[in-house]
Amino acid sequence: MEQLVFLDYAGVAVFAATGALAASRKQLDAIGFAFMAGITGIGGGTLRDLILGVPVFWIENHDYILVCAGVALLVYFTAHLVESRYRLLLWLDATGLAAYSAFGAYKGLLVTGSPLVAMVTGILTATFGGILRDVLSGEPSVLLRPEIYVTAALAGAAAFTAADLAGLPLLAAAAIAFASAFAVRAGALRFGWRLPRYRSRPGRRPDEID
Repeated sequence: MEQLVFLDYAGVAVFAATGALAASRKQLDAIGFAFMAGITGIGGGTLRDLILGVPVFWIENHDYILVCAGVALLVYFTAHLVESRYRLLLWLDATGLAAYSAFGAYKGLLVTGSPLVAMVTGILTATFGGILRDVLSGEPSVLLRPEIYVTAALAGAAAFTAADLAGLPLLAAAAIAFASAFAVRAGALRFGWRLPRYRSRPGRRPDEID
């Protein structure tokens, strides 16, 4: 795990920054910044570890909490320098999603050996913290935005799983996964990529039902 631990720290730090940026948009105090940074930074990884039945990562290693607190403090004093905080939030979220889709898939494979579980844990790790952030801050949910989001996490998790099964070195598999997830999400943000949406149709009248 030591080879890819940087992805775990990167995911926590970047997601913590998005949580702190959301706090800045709501003009919270410093404790509010720390809370939002912490919830967003460790939320996805916490859910992943609970599902896998392994010790929760930030309980075993308190450095992750310190990372969230440090990022929150940094954003608290610098957020006013950013012209468009919501745009920055989206791009940082894309970076965190890419890092965590790879690490979440890696940890799922490490614990269970199942490619399917790896893809699920990759998606959950990459998306859950951002969902919590948006719900708590009342921001428009990234999950409900029209452009691709969860699919980007799936692309990263699937890329890591496929690369690992093909026998590629861990760092190469992680790089491919990160690039895949980020490219898909960046394309969605930059060009509005989206999948076909469900279109509601009128239901049948009672006399039309056999």
